[in-house]
Amino acid sequence: MRPDQIQPELYEQQLDEKVDALKALMAEFSMPELNVYKSAETHYRMRAEFRVWHDGDDMYYAMFDSKDPRTPIRVDQFPVASKLINELMPALLEAVRHVPILRHKLFQVDFLTTQTGEALISLLYHKPIDDEWEDAAKELNKSFPACHFIGRSRKKKKVLTRDFVMETLTVNGQKYHYQQVENSFTQPNAGISEKMLEWAMDVTQGCSGDLLEMYCGNGNFSIPLARRFDQVIGTEIAKVSVNSASLNIAMNGMKNVQVVKMASEDVSAALNGEGELPKALVQAGMANLSPSVVLVDPPRAGLDDATVELVRKVDKILYISCNPETLKNNMQALSSTHDVTRFALFDQFPYTHHVEAGVFLERR
Repeated sequence: MRPDQIQPELYEQQLDEKVDALKALMAEFSMPELNVYKSAETHYRMRAEFRVWHDGDDMYYAMFDSKDPRTPIRVDQFPVASKLINELMPALLEAVRHVPILRHKLFQVDFLTTQTGEALISLLYHKPIDDEWEDAAKELNKSFPACHFIGRSRKKKKVLTRDFVMETLTVNGQKYHYQQVENSFTQPNAGISEKMLEWAMDVTQGCSGDLLEMYCGNGNFSIPLARRFDQVIGTEIAKVSVNSASLNIAMNGMKNVQVVKMASEDVSAALNGEGELPKALVQAGMANLSPSVVLVDPPRAGLDDATVELVRKVDKILYISCNPETLKNNMQALSSTHDVTRFALFDQFPYTHHVEAGVFLERR
């Protein structure tokens, strides 16, 4: 997103266009009223990445238009990023500008912040980082004591303090704490993430029994929803996210949640009866799990055919989608057995065409 695309005065108009587009896309289904969850108009992104452009003695943050990828667009402030990122941007650049070992061949800066004021800053280089760089970076860190720094060059990562932040999300007045690791998936719009969690809690009111969650990430949904269910088993393929989920489950005191490192395709094959149940699933208690609800939050490609067949077996399906096109495809397959009883749009990415959608399906 280029800075000139950020137009808060047009936010409502752009949101209305997204609402109309989503309704039109799903017009072939019998859909309930669409619940629309607005984003803050500015300072909603907890993470941002910028190229660093060197122009003689000058250096500045830059972004690029996909239509003209060679011409840098100078970025001094980025209104959609958190207030903390906007505070750090000029201060960090000024500090690095006067330290040759930190400035030389620095090509990118990544920021990850939280609602509670933590920041993780990754400095990416087109050169090896060595002991001299580390010493200079430690001095830099003294000027930013509330921040954590990471240096990256090809095949090398140097963590000065730690490579994660701790986020707190408030859901219906209850605070939940999450470790968020550099380069692992987290919801970028914390305010919308809280609204998504509150919606998930709302649509599952009255549900009981067990929950199966696929693509559980760092436990973002699993942990609040654990209050609704007897037993929760989540599956996730990314090792970093599985480790964070295990930590987050313990940190939030949830005793009824287990996470298994396994690809959704393998989970679906196992639960569809293709061979014996893998040991990891048995150890997590899957053999005794009787899910009344299955939650899926897949990548943009949506659910594969085997997973569609698996979730079809469960009475209630909570589907969070980052790509309404693939959601529509999956709903075409599920519509023979289930009806949509709740429907939501989450404006995770204002000033872009992207939306997050949520549907709750129940067996007829």
